[in-house]
Amino acid sequence: MKEANVLDQTFENTDFTQQPLEKGEYENCIFRNCNFEYANLSGFSFNDCEFIGCNMSMAKLLTTAFRDVVFKECKMFGLHFNDCNEFGMSFRFDGCSLNNSIFYKTTIKKTLFKNSKLIEVDFAECDLSNAIFSGCDLSGAIFENTNLEKADFRTSINYSIEPSQNRLKKAKFSLSEVYGLLHKFDIEIDRNS
Repeated sequence: MKEANVLDQTFENTDFTQQPLEKGEYENCIFRNCNFEYANLSGFSFNDCEFIGCNMSMAKLLTTAFRDVVFKECKMFGLHFNDCNEFGMSFRFDGCSLNNSIFYKTTIKKTLFKNSKLIEVDFAECDLSNAIFSGCDLSGAIFENTNLEKADFRTSINYSIEPSQNRLKKAKFSLSEVYGLLHKFDIEIDRNS
C-alpha cells in the first residue's frame, strides 16, 4: 500500500479519531484545531509542520518522526516521545500541556518549552543540553541522570532537580526557585529574606 506524501497543506477542525489521517510523510503542513486523541500516528513522518490548538493526548507514536515541528496551544497528555524515531527529532512547544508525557532517554538538545505545563513529565536520562524552559510549570517532572548542561530554567517554577544525579554545568536558575535544587536536604529557605 502506497503511503501519502503530503506537501504544504492545511488541515482545520478535523477529527482524526473519526476519519484517520492517511499514513505517510507530511511536509510543511499545518494542523489547526484537529483531534488526534488516541490516534495511531505510528510510522508517520512530520517535517517542518505546525500543530496549533490540537488535542494529541494518548496518540500512539511508534517510530513517528517529528523534525522541526512546532506545537502551539496543544493538549498532549501521556505521549511517549521515547517511542519516536530519534533521527533528526526536533520540536518546539508553546503554550502546550504535556502532562504525564515521556521523553525517557531521548536526545532533544536545544528544545524550547515555552509557557507549557510539564506536570509529571519523565525527562530521565534525556539529553536536554541547551534546552530552554521558559515560563513552564514542572511540578513532579522527573530528572534522573539527565543532561541539563546550559539548560535555562530561570523563568520556570516547581521543578525538583537533584544536582548529584544530573549534569547541570552552566545551567541557569533563578534565585527565587533555587529551593528546587535543594529539596532533598529538607531545609527551610526563607523566601522573604
